[in-house]
Amino acid sequence: MPVRKYRKKPVVVEAIQWTGDNLKEVIEFTGLHPSARKWTWEEFEEVVKKKGLKIFTLEGVEKPRIGDYLIKGVEGEIYRCNPRIFKKTYELAE
Repeated sequence: MPVRKYRKKPVVVEAIQWTGDNLKEVIEFTGLHPSARKWTWEEFEEVVKKKGLKIFTLEGVEKPRIGDYLIKGVEGEIYRCNPRIFKKTYELAE
């Protein structure tokens, strides 16, 4: 079968940029992983400050960098995207 060219279907996704200062909004968007429910919110914030934010994706655990976008896919999955790639791939839909 020959190599062919394909275009992504136009899909609107929800996303939030991780700034390092918007932990509450990020967790409201991604949901709190069950393993983090053992801590109070203050303890959780401290863990994130010391060890960084961790998100659980289909590919496993990832640590987004400040500036990365967290995207909710068409089936509710969360994934991380470099801001440069995000800006080349997505445009504001609202």
